[in-house]
Amino acid sequence: MNFNIDNNDFEKETNIKVVGVGGGGGNAVNRMVSEGVQSAEFIAINTDNQALKRSLASQKIHIGVKLTRGQGAGGIPEKGQRAAEENRDEIAAALKGTDMVFITAGMGGGTGTGAAPVVAEVAHDMGILTVGIVTKPFLFEGARRMSQAELGIAALRENVDALLVIPNERLKLISEEKITLLNAFSQADLVLKKGVQSISDLINIPGIINLDFADVVSIMKGAGLAHMGTGSATGKDKAEVAAKMAISSPLLETSIDGAKGVIINITGSVDMSLEEVDLASQIVHDAAHPDANIIWGVSCDENLEDEIHITVIATGFEKDPEDFEIPNYKFKSEPSQKVTGAAAENNASAENAGTASAEGTAAGEDDE
Repeated sequence: MNFNIDNNDFEKETNIKVVGVGGGGGNAVNRMVSEGVQSAEFIAINTDNQALKRSLASQKIHIGVKLTRGQGAGGIPEKGQRAAEENRDEIAAALKGTDMVFITAGMGGGTGTGAAPVVAEVAHDMGILTVGIVTKPFLFEGARRMSQAELGIAALRENVDALLVIPNERLKLISEEKITLLNAFSQADLVLKKGVQSISDLINIPGIINLDFADVVSIMKGAGLAHMGTGSATGKDKAEVAAKMAISSPLLETSIDGAKGVIINITGSVDMSLEEVDLASQIVHDAAHPDANIIWGVSCDENLEDEIHITVIATGFEKDPEDFEIPNYKFKSEPSQKVTGAAAENNASAENAGTASAEGTAAGEDDE
């Protein structure tokens, strides 16, 4: 009996894609591409043809051409949803061969809010590990936009494995001094960038103690709301400082407290000590649930010198950090194809106002 083994089968890197939906998601993708992130493929999806022309994504999908004539969704989530349904097959084709997808959008307006849940549903139906990273509007954007955002987030939760929510209000907390609007949004984008980079490094770069994609799936599959944090530090207490930074993030609505599934990745110099690894792991362990499934990886980078980097991904909270009370909401007209779960029952809404943006900022420039 002959066994033919192709060594390439064991060398396949995990295929990760980032999909920016609407103006806010598109701006986040542009920032990652311009900063040289190469660990993922980038897709921009929008109803606004002009925004797509400015996109740096390698693949662009213009949705709802018949419905919106390339002029955006006008801040109406129903249009965003119907536009995505119009191009459902094209979205599926773009996601073919993907192992993990990050879907990013700003919630509160039209395209991101209405279309992101449809993109998530397509990915979910294809068996792709699906993570949503979205923003909620500033309070000054008004109650209507916030209500649409919460409905959109509820719809998205039905078809993502894990969801990270960044309230734009928390951008005010990242600096005691005044910060420009552009820099504030770049901090929100940093959550996406670090998440994509960290997971890619975790599973594609060999370490002293390795993690693989199956480890990531075991923690994130069907997880609900998630926490993703990173910490970096130098000096005598670097392990403690970095670990404490990683288990809490001022931008997220979550912390690691009570998490039942945790991934820890520790990267340090070749001189990193066992005591430092032990201390960092213990800090994370103490914050999580006593019976948490904790998976960890360790790698060395000779370029780090005295620095240590720690990434923590936590899921499985006994109680979601935010509970949404969703009314029985339906779009005024039904889309051409079904959107299951909360999207069908509540037909959520909220848009694109910006997982970050120079162009799709707070006050509604993202109402595509």
